[in-house]
Amino acid sequence: MDRLQNLSAALLDWYDRCAREMPWRGIHDSYRTWVSETMLQQTRVETVIPYYNRFLSRFPSLPCLAAADESEVLKLWEGLGYYSRARNLLKGARQVMEQYGGVLPDDPALLRKISGIGPYTAGAIASIAYDIPVPAVDGNVLRVYSRVFGIRSCLGEPAIRKRLESVAADAVPPLRAGDYNQAVMDLGATVCIPGTPECAVCPLSFMCSAFAAGDAAELPVLPRSVPQKVVHWTVPVIRSGSCVLVRRRNESLLRGLWCFPLLECDPADVCSAVKKKLRLAGACLIDSGPLHVRHVFTHLIWEMTVIPLEVSGNLPAPGDYRWVSLQELNALPFPTAMSIPLREAEKLLL
Repeated sequence: MDRLQNLSAALLDWYDRCAREMPWRGIHDSYRTWVSETMLQQTRVETVIPYYNRFLSRFPSLPCLAAADESEVLKLWEGLGYYSRARNLLKGARQVMEQYGGVLPDDPALLRKISGIGPYTAGAIASIAYDIPVPAVDGNVLRVYSRVFGIRSCLGEPAIRKRLESVAADAVPPLRAGDYNQAVMDLGATVCIPGTPECAVCPLSFMCSAFAAGDAAELPVLPRSVPQKVVHWTVPVIRSGSCVLVRRRNESLLRGLWCFPLLECDPADVCSAVKKKLRLAGACLIDSGPLHVRHVFTHLIWEMTVIPLEVSGNLPAPGDYRWVSLQELNALPFPTAMSIPLREAEKLLL
């Protein structure tokens, strides 16, 4: 038995004893694997589980999802974040209906041609749903292999990344490929974690280069992160009678979701800005006062000042904005960034 065989045997033995219970495990269903792996991207398992269960309850099969309206899909995704995942999942489902008769292919190369499916998700679907012996390489997997094999060069270097991906491919056993890939993911998520790995209980410590050298906490070596850009918004929550003003975003960030106006102005000048930029005259402040909200995206931070306003008269909605009632408001998909403005709007309309 060579080193890779020892590694796969030890991991599968550990997985048989310690695998986490998840609603998408223990089944061979490519659609459910696709949904779960899409939701799990950059999101914790505990957060995903209720979203997964609700999503599958509403869209139990790929044809059901393909026939859905984007707004409904985004509403079910509301609060999960990274909404491009939901849009790509819907687009990909329609693509599978058109090109593959509603069944996801088992070939990773074909899977990668489907919208939203990259190398990792293709490997996960092929191995977990179809038992194809291919790797599924995500951040957890890279961290495990970096430590086990003592890779002390930066993962940002293409040659280093390629070397680790090659190791990952060679390590997948011909049998139980899906279990093996999930075992590596579980190990990286629960034991071989960033910063402070639990080496004392790791099933691979007997063969781990980083454990032997005592530098597991320093690995992997990652590229320096780019500082997040901070954007300041004044967010007026504007009531007119029994409605508030909202807009469906067409921008790439949060596209398809609804937001309140985002104005680049001093909060003290919000009334004049509403008149000038939204063509709504006579806006006046509501006594509840401004709220300061900070929302962090991956590469961006929104610093928002939320200000309740009221306009009198039956004014038409400007541009691509809409006046919506409380019932309509609750039916529309809003991003987490708008949770505080949304709460203020609901209070204004109650």
